[in-house]
Amino acid sequence: MNKVSVECRNIRLSYGSTEVLKDINLQIEPGEFFALLGPSGSGKSTLLRLIAGFNQHSAGQLLVDGKDISQVPPHKRNIGMVFQSYALWPHMNVWDNVAFGLVERKVRRKEIRERVGAALDLVGLSGFAKRRPNELSGGQQQRVALARTIVIEPQVLLLDEPLSNLDKNLRVQMRQELLSLQRRLGITTIFVTHDQEEAMTTADRMAVMDQGIVQQVGAPYELFDYPRNRFVADFVGTMNVVPARVKSRNDSLITMELDGAGFIDLAVVHDSPSGDTLNLSFRPHTVQLETGKLWGESRFLWFPGTVEHSEFLGEFTRYEVRLGQHKLVADQPHYAGRALYAPGTELMVGLEPAQIRLLPG
Repeated sequence: MNKVSVECRNIRLSYGSTEVLKDINLQIEPGEFFALLGPSGSGKSTLLRLIAGFNQHSAGQLLVDGKDISQVPPHKRNIGMVFQSYALWPHMNVWDNVAFGLVERKVRRKEIRERVGAALDLVGLSGFAKRRPNELSGGQQQRVALARTIVIEPQVLLLDEPLSNLDKNLRVQMRQELLSLQRRLGITTIFVTHDQEEAMTTADRMAVMDQGIVQQVGAPYELFDYPRNRFVADFVGTMNVVPARVKSRNDSLITMELDGAGFIDLAVVHDSPSGDTLNLSFRPHTVQLETGKLWGESRFLWFPGTVEHSEFLGEFTRYEVRLGQHKLVADQPHYAGRALYAPGTELMVGLEPAQIRLLPG
């Protein structure tokens, strides 16, 4: 299969006076598994349907394999889409559902038999050809929808929240199967989801969208470790965001004050934001909590704090800790026999400068 790129250049789309997509620029590489991540109303599904041809942009270009397909009707784009509802024909059996697109394209019967058989084998449903959709589980219905899409050999595969109707355990299994299938086919795939875990575990790269704007694009670990703004920091994982006043600044060091907690010095990096107030952002699992004499580890900056609340979550315990005028979340790994800190416990809170990112205030 020829791997193709998908590129959005300055794409805009409006419904009446409401602008839904605002100057979208994306470059999706050939054979890439790319995720569009964002909350409801962010524009991610609108963009996916635009790529499929069901929506028409008012400005910009949509290129597949370097060719602008903006004016190409959906049925001629050679793009396959799996819908959230699967959209299977209830009166047709599995074989006929999968064969439907080939019959519409007037493919020869012998070739239909070969391609449908190969597609069902690929998704592990060879023994289910004569069943109706209502005789299948949710995961099996999803596999039928995938087989029906890949049997037409599309250049691009679009997945619109394909796992949202499945229970948690089946979602984990199916996202692994999706990724494995995509790797075997080598097909350029765009996956829309509001679930950060789904995006981070499947995507080579992803774009976080909000209010019709691409907020940041990158590999999952890049967006997790180096969020560009407050929205990305909050949406991708859990993030502590603490405002601090800048007291002094030079080419190498920023000194800031945390209300009621003291001062903190951080090294200046090339993208350190300007302003009199900045936000210190850091992940809960990077926060260290210690009592007694155990808090002297030099790679941390230590501040006195008080435990206000705790939740035992199995692999770790999540604490809410008061640090001056601020409330932090700290995740501490759990081991058998390890005692939990009770509310009211006074301890030392360790922040590691290398794990702190500065965001605009």
